[in-house]
Amino acid sequence: MFNSAFGRSLSLALAAGCGALLAGATPAAADEAPEGETHGTANAAVLRTTLDVSLLDGAANLPLNLALNEVSAPADGASADETLLTATLDGVADGRPFDVLRAEVARAEAAADESAATADTELVGARVRLPGLGALSLIELSAVHSRAHCAAGETPVAETTVPASATVLGQEVTLDSTGETRLEVPGVGEVTLALGQRETTDASAAATALELSVDIDPLELNVATVSGRVTLAEAACATPAGAPAPEEEAREPEAEEPEGPAPRSEGERPAGDLAETGGGSATPYVVGGGLALLAVGAGTVVYARRRAA
Repeated sequence: MFNSAFGRSLSLALAAGCGALLAGATPAAADEAPEGETHGTANAAVLRTTLDVSLLDGAANLPLNLALNEVSAPADGASADETLLTATLDGVADGRPFDVLRAEVARAEAAADESAATADTELVGARVRLPGLGALSLIELSAVHSRAHCAAGETPVAETTVPASATVLGQEVTLDSTGETRLEVPGVGEVTLALGQRETTDASAAATALELSVDIDPLELNVATVSGRVTLAEAACATPAGAPAPEEEAREPEAEEPEGPAPRSEGERPAGDLAETGGGSATPYVVGGGLALLAVGAGTVVYARRRAA
């Protein structure tokens, strides 16, 4: 009875200790759970100008900073498709409006939620003009397109499409899908075209179909110079905050492996085996016999010493 009671007490104590250890591991795993995600971001614009216009009469430079169909998210979704952009500058063309962009299709879309963000722009049959050039267009092109896509747990993507050729300052120019093309027209000015610009990081993407760096000397309509940049079909996005990077998501199963219950359940077995080998039903008799033999031996030694004395 003594041994079985002792064995049960030891087993219960070990089981309680293991249970406490396992119970203590659960909150740690819960603390490592993500706190939640927020929406990604996306923005797009069909056209953007950052220009300085200098007048012949010596007036200060006039900024011409415009955007057509500029949209952004998060929202339920945003899109714009205006095909005409005009502007007015004091001292230019007697203050009358002049065309900046006229197109058959000029579309920009942006959408974002907790799982992905996407921006998309398309420009078809477009003609871009600058103040002072009169009927001469800065550029005429058939179609350009850009797209940026950022999804949770995926690598961001940036894409652009540009035509094989375009008309720049009245000159036919062959275009590559990426890189730069420089054009100089005597008596008019110089234009550098940056084509198919794409950039991605672990959590963002940006795409610009066409960017023109201009330095024009039209000397018409009281305009001395026009310099700056004109951007066509731009799109950008950012991955939802809190979303795991693709590499982190791939390693996630390894982080979940050491949960620990199996090794600890095996650890209970040595304690049980120890209780079995350390004592059985005959243990009290074995111990009693040993003590009796020890007492007899001690008595014999004492008796022998007395007789010798």
